[in-house]
Amino acid sequence: MGFSGRPERAAELRDAVHLLRPGDLPGPAGETYLCWRRAVERSVSVGALSRALPDLVPEAIGTWLDAGQGAPVARAASVLEAVLSETPQGDIAALILADATLAQALGWDHVVPLLTAGLKRRDLRKIGEDLRLACHQAVVASATETVRLAADLARRAARLNAVAPKLRAKGADEAVAMFLARDAVAPTALTSLRSDRAARRFCDRLVELGAVRELTGRDTFRLYGL
Repeated sequence: MGFSGRPERAAELRDAVHLLRPGDLPGPAGETYLCWRRAVERSVSVGALSRALPDLVPEAIGTWLDAGQGAPVARAASVLEAVLSETPQGDIAALILADATLAQALGWDHVVPLLTAGLKRRDLRKIGEDLRLACHQAVVASATETVRLAADLARRAARLNAVAPKLRAKGADEAVAMFLARDAVAPTALTSLRSDRAARRFCDRLVELGAVRELTGRDTFRLYGL
């Protein structure tokens, strides 16, 4: 959202998506969030990226992914520059495809937004060697925080798996699986628990057990996650 000059950050992005009711539109911030979620939730492929970026034709995505040359970061920088030169307002697509290129070049199954997390808004105006240098700096800058976050999430996921056998509610296994797959969960999304009241009690129980956190600090319209 910072690249787009918009004010929304993590809390607003969660609300934009996880509090949607059937038929609601997520708005610009929510659409950006959903683009990234679709990009990272499946193995890297033209098909998965086409689902994440429906405004781009698969042929163009495939061409861009094959355009990068050299070492992994240099390849990603080349793709970033190529997409931005053809679609100057396509920051989201350019960043997603650049990180997808980096993931492919490193032999990773899924997109990890290392470049996007480390780049600055002004970096997107750079070209050539200046952009490649900015991309190298971005990966170095974001890698440490990414590893820390991954370790923290792994620890929290292990805690949730450890307490899961203590959960007696019918539908608890499906609910736990949802917490492990999403960054945030609204009680209303836990349909396997049969009622909103049961879902809220289930979430409060997980908080008591230290398995999940309440993420909003609100008394109503709460969201929970690792």
